[in-house]
Amino acid sequence: MRRKSKFFVAFLVKLTTQGYMKVLVTGGGGFLGLYVVKKLLAKGYEVRVLGRTRQPKLKEIGIDVVQGDIRDAKIVRAAARGVEVIQHIAAKAGVWGSWDEYYQINVVGTRNVLNACKELGIKRLVYTSTPSVVFNRHAFRGVNESQPYGQNWLCHYAHTKMIAEKDVLSANDPDGSGLRTIALRPHLIWGVGDNHLIPRVIDRARKGKLRVVGDGKNKVDIVHVKNAADAQIRAQVALEREEGCGRPYFISQGEPVVLWDWINDLLERLGIPKVEKHISLPAAYRIGAVMEGVWKTFRLSGEPPMTRFVATEMAKDHYFDISAARQNLGYQPAVSTEQGLEELVRALRG
Repeated sequence: MRRKSKFFVAFLVKLTTQGYMKVLVTGGGGFLGLYVVKKLLAKGYEVRVLGRTRQPKLKEIGIDVVQGDIRDAKIVRAAARGVEVIQHIAAKAGVWGSWDEYYQINVVGTRNVLNACKELGIKRLVYTSTPSVVFNRHAFRGVNESQPYGQNWLCHYAHTKMIAEKDVLSANDPDGSGLRTIALRPHLIWGVGDNHLIPRVIDRARKGKLRVVGDGKNKVDIVHVKNAADAQIRAQVALEREEGCGRPYFISQGEPVVLWDWINDLLERLGIPKVEKHISLPAAYRIGAVMEGVWKTFRLSGEPPMTRFVATEMAKDHYFDISAARQNLGYQPAVSTEQGLEELVRALRG
C-alpha cells in the first residue's frame, strides 16, 4: 500500500506541473537542438523532434521523432499537431551554398512553422536566429537589439535568417491572445558535441592552414552550448508568462574574448601549435572573392577555404549587449568560458 501511495503522489505531482506540456523541437538531433531536448526532458516536458534523419538515439530515450523535411508544409503540420510550444532550431547554417537551398530551408521552412502555429492554434514559438542578421560589414562593439537589420550581405545564411526572423517577430500577437514569439541570437555556439565550428578550426590548425586574419586583437562574443540551451528554455518560459515577447535577444557568455587568443589557448591545451602566421584583412578579403568566383564557376563541392564573409568575421570586433536577455528572460550564463574550455578539452582528448 505504501508503495502504491508513493506512486500516486508522484503521479499527481507530475500531473500538476508542466510534465504534460508537449514541445516540438525542429532540428532536435543537431548540436544545440540535442541540448535543448535533454534540458526539456529534465524539466518534465514531453518532447517531439522533427528532423531529416531517423534519430534512433532519440527514440531510444523515448522521444517522439517525426522524420521529414522542414520545407514540407504537410510534414511540419503533422509534427506540430498536439504540441503547445515550438522550439524552431532547424536551419541551413554555414557560409556557402545556393540561394534557393538557404531560402527554402530558412525562410520557407520557418513560414511552414508559422503557418502550422496559426492553423493548429499553437501560441508559443521560440525561434533560433543569429547575430548575423545585423551584419553590415562593419565591426560591432557592444551594440544592443536596436541595431538595424543588415545590408550588403556576403552570405545567404545571414540574409535568409534575417528574413525569417522578421517573419517570426511580425507574427507576434501584441494583445497576447494569439501566437507569441521570441527570437534568440546566440553567437558562435561551442562545446562538447560541436561537429562544425571547433572541429574545423582544429583540423585546419593541425594542417597548418589556419591564419590570423587582421591584427589578431579583435574581440568576439561566444556562447557555450549549455548556456545557449538554457536561453532557449528561458525564452519559452517567458512566452508562457507573456513576458518579453515579440522581440529578439542577443545571447552570449556576457563577456567577449579576444578571438585569436581564445583559439590559441584551446590549441595549446590540445598540444597543437599556435596560429602565428598573419594575413591582412584586405588580402584575405580578395582571396575570398577569388575563391568564391572559382567555386561558382566550376561548381566545386564543399565550401571555399576562404570567403569574404569569413574574412570579415575573423578580423573585426563583433560583440553585443545582452542586458535585455538578462532583464527580460532572466538569462545568466551559468557555464563560464574557462569551465567550458576545460570540459571541451577533456572530451577532445578522449
